[in-house]
Amino acid sequence: MRLGHILFSGAAAVALIAATAVLRVPASAQQASIALDEDDIGGVVTGPRGPEAGVWIIAETTDLPTTYAKIVVTDDQGRYVLPDLPMANYQVWVRGFGLVDSPKIRAKPGQKLDLTAVAAPDARSAAQYYPAIYWYAMMRMPPASDFGGASDIPKDVTRELWRQRMGNVDCVGCHQLGQESTRMIPAQLGAFASGEEAWMRRVGSGHTGEWMINRLAGQLGGVPFKYFGDWTDRVAKGELPKDQPQRPQGVERNVVVSSWEWGTEKTFIHDLISSDRRQPTVNAYGPLYGSPEYSSDDIPILDPKTHTTSFFKMTVLDPDGPESFGPPFHATAMAEPTMPSPYWGDEKIWKQRANNHNGMFDRQGRVWFAAAVRGNDNPAFCRAGSDHPSAKAFPVERSGRQVSMLDPKTMRYTMIDTCFGTHHPQFGYDSDETVWFSGGGPVAGWINTAVLEQTGDPIKAQGWSPFVLDTSGNGKLDDWTEPGKPQEPGKDMRLGGSGPYAVMPHPTDGSVWYATNTFVGTPGFLRFDPRTKLSEFYAVPKDIIGLRGGDIDKDGVLWGSGSNGALVSFDRRKCKGPLTGPGATGAHCPEGYSQHKYPGPAFEGFENGTAEASYYSWVDQHNTLGLGENVPISTANLNDGFVAFRDGQMVMLRVPYPLGFFAKGLDGRIDDPKAGWKGRGLWSTNGDRTPWLKEGGKGSKPRAVHIQVRPDPLAH
Repeated sequence: MRLGHILFSGAAAVALIAATAVLRVPASAQQASIALDEDDIGGVVTGPRGPEAGVWIIAETTDLPTTYAKIVVTDDQGRYVLPDLPMANYQVWVRGFGLVDSPKIRAKPGQKLDLTAVAAPDARSAAQYYPAIYWYAMMRMPPASDFGGASDIPKDVTRELWRQRMGNVDCVGCHQLGQESTRMIPAQLGAFASGEEAWMRRVGSGHTGEWMINRLAGQLGGVPFKYFGDWTDRVAKGELPKDQPQRPQGVERNVVVSSWEWGTEKTFIHDLISSDRRQPTVNAYGPLYGSPEYSSDDIPILDPKTHTTSFFKMTVLDPDGPESFGPPFHATAMAEPTMPSPYWGDEKIWKQRANNHNGMFDRQGRVWFAAAVRGNDNPAFCRAGSDHPSAKAFPVERSGRQVSMLDPKTMRYTMIDTCFGTHHPQFGYDSDETVWFSGGGPVAGWINTAVLEQTGDPIKAQGWSPFVLDTSGNGKLDDWTEPGKPQEPGKDMRLGGSGPYAVMPHPTDGSVWYATNTFVGTPGFLRFDPRTKLSEFYAVPKDIIGLRGGDIDKDGVLWGSGSNGALVSFDRRKCKGPLTGPGATGAHCPEGYSQHKYPGPAFEGFENGTAEASYYSWVDQHNTLGLGENVPISTANLNDGFVAFRDGQMVMLRVPYPLGFFAKGLDGRIDDPKAGWKGRGLWSTNGDRTPWLKEGGKGSKPRAVHIQVRPDPLAH
């Protein structure tokens, strides 16, 4: 369902057309002259009360090889400049909080175009443009008195676990909730007696239906259906968000967003990569490479210079093997739809064998992927009885993903079998160019690329080691107790849980950090020392609830996306007590933690944070965006974009069109260090598993975005 079908229907459309009959303002109303180049469009936006400050101007074209859009914000006098537009015909319109979209005006680069903003005729119309968080925060959470066996909620489910499941670990770990398509029940599903009944049917749709049913009806006892149903019932009856978003302020008005459609309308793109995070001039002005995870084996490629898209098909070691590795097809998806989707029916829209989750550039411009090259059972060199040094210390029986590498110069695709599982890769800062991986469960896994280059032998080049705390306190790896077992004097202790999620090599001291136990176990930050093979673990304080993606800054401070709707930081240098020994098992350094609320409202009862469910946090170590070095930037998954934390303040980097932008990662690239703001920027992609849920509906494709910050709103 398209947004316009709701806002511009019936009598409201008549009133709206009458209110917007005049599209241009007279020259006398313009504030000051605006300089334009031949590839710019600029002008003044006015509304009923004069110049409209802090509203978005959107220009979109289908004349290029793929759909392209550019978005800017007006200054305090309502002026705007859309800079550096490719030559094409554009539809240009105004969008902003407190408004409804203005009619689209045809324009070309080099043209001056004054526009009239259209005030929203009522609060309901205005709210249709609010970011999802304002709607999602309306959902009620069970009261504290319902937990601990006092209601139908299973006794072992805590209120913190419930909040985590409703946020960045489960529900909003896959798609945005609160957008138009999720705060309503699709008519295609049929008629239901209540919203609760409708949600029982809704979550069974598509490839992930079985997992969603198991989580909501199984682990959470079916109780979430009542709360989701109550939420959508209240929305259907006309209830509106109690909070309203603020228009862009300050540096937020300097943001320029460019976007390109890529991929396909039936598959999603989990992530993209543009450069080497250690040396962000790698692949300057080059193509972007996407990771479609388990929806497809076709890597999407976008060339932003030519506005063209293409695909590269990933392969596996056994090309005649099963179409989809498994079972399981994936931890949260099955090869066949569980129940018909309201969008695609019984059609099988996802199929894969490579399960490409995430990629990273190396200094040579090659892209390394966490991708499957075979089934889950490990070869003999990984298992008990092998003479591989890592297997002797800790044999590994299975791995769900391995490693691959694509060389863009030759388009040669190399598959590298690993014993450890993979999820996110990151290159270290050592001379061996070691690439580290999360996703190994109980082990840290790595590939020494220098050894791989010299020998061509992936068995020699790889290694892994379990996560063991030095509870003996002697600085050496000793015999250990297994997870869940009591400590024993003189022994170390092996960590349990779901294992590392984000991976973060330290820029200077050689250690490797992880955000760990995102899904099972006590969440926190984990430090691994490759020299001693010993680890340290620092549990998040209880009010942070959980932790998803994270990164490290130049000073060794960790930054992560907290499950309580806050940006979380951890500084090991602040720890007051011993970092090893029998007491150093996780709760020994709460003083190392700080947290900073993300923008937006909170769920009732959880006001220490917000309803934001950030998927990932990344640190701009090299000022690729223009806000400065060492600035942490989080995906703002319910705020339609990203949020940067600079000088103690949150800076929203919103993508207001299409509504529903949802990213799972980001990186920065410097195309030209001498080109000022034009030579740098952030890159990301809409990573929602269901791209048809965003504005535009069925048939729309994921969008790659380039976010830049210019010195002022009129710079060109």
